[in-house]
Amino acid sequence: MPAKKQTAQVTIEMPAGDAPMMDLGKMLGQTGVNLVEIKRAYDTSTAAQRGEVVPAVVTVFDDRSFELRLKTPPTSFLIRKALGGNGSRQLSREQLRAVAERKLPDLNTTDLDAAMRTVAGTARSMGVSISD
Repeated sequence: MPAKKQTAQVTIEMPAGDAPMMDLGKMLGQTGVNLVEIKRAYDTSTAAQRGEVVPAVVTVFDDRSFELRLKTPPTSFLIRKALGGNGSRQLSREQLRAVAERKLPDLNTTDLDAAMRTVAGTARSMGVSISD
């Protein structure tokens, strides 16, 4: 049996556990893949993370099968979540560490201090300061 050939790779960012079919259609319709199957796989895989935005890389093959690889939520989303709804514009060191630990699998480093610097940079660009 010949190896499957990749025909498309699309990154989607959707609400966990409830991917909107219309958005899936816009992003993946041209690939010819079964959108209902992708929705089912995404919703099942992300059900435990409801309330978050979970990016996923969808790789489509020439036989219209697909592979779904979940990523961690965007750094800005995790920072906003850590701040809570209280309007605070300061992130504590503990919150910074927690966001960096959560984001570590998707960053190009395995060093937590480097990950914390990366997250701190994103926070600064969002107008959030880091308190000591």
